[in-house]
Amino acid sequence: MAGGENRLVIVSSEVLPEVIMKVLEAKRMRARGEASTSAEACRAVGISRGAYYKYKDCVFNYDERLTNNILSIYLILRDEKGVLSSIISKLYELGTNILTINQNIPVDSVATVTVSVRFDHGQLSPTELTRELSKVGGVVDVKLISGE
Repeated sequence: MAGGENRLVIVSSEVLPEVIMKVLEAKRMRARGEASTSAEACRAVGISRGAYYKYKDCVFNYDERLTNNILSIYLILRDEKGVLSSIISKLYELGTNILTINQNIPVDSVATVTVSVRFDHGQLSPTELTRELSKVGGVVDVKLISGE
């Protein structure tokens, strides 16, 4: 590209050369531990290591479902044993996948916690999720700070 500009684009897999799809499959195998080496992954998908190394740092799988269902939730919790554990249990019960948890040191007997979760829109809405979390013992406040 002119001026060394590097852009990311989304392209349908239907128009990509087969080698790109095989590189993506080899990367997936490595990430999941299905292949212990790059050479093993390359053999399994039928590409050369040269092709793999040429493209591996430039191609990535994109799953719109994963990025569309992420919520960030801000909670204020009482500084009591088990409150955060109860929140984690409730998130599990509600079918979410916890991506991050950041808890601050308690001040004035409360701690702020930010949690990012991935969830299925078909199971519950963000409003229902925050409502359910607000019912957990020790929760002072719950706010949705990002997500749909």
